[in-house]
Amino acid sequence: MKLYLISDNIDTQMGMRLAGVEGVVVHERDEVLAALDKVISNPEIAIVLMTTKIVNTCPDVVSDYKLRLSKPLLVEIPDRHGSAKIGETIDRYISEAIGIKL
Repeated sequence: MKLYLISDNIDTQMGMRLAGVEGVVVHERDEVLAALDKVISNPEIAIVLMTTKIVNTCPDVVSDYKLRLSKPLLVEIPDRHGSAKIGETIDRYISEAIGIKL
């Protein structure tokens, strides 16, 4: 089982590459969708890391894949330029799921 990165900048890709994670740098929605389709069709890839900016290019598709697919696991990661508030996003997801504000 492998990790794969879909990033919007070369710095994140290079850092992950040093850790042994292959990946691609894309910028446009159609490039992101093509990269996702390629990754999803590869049975060796278990986890796809995606920078926040990439997820924001097609949040509807990423959300649909997260709900519909059991593999690969799509994980949003902040990059060095991002100010992602992942904790707040997780709180919002939990609040919507259980109906209680955290």
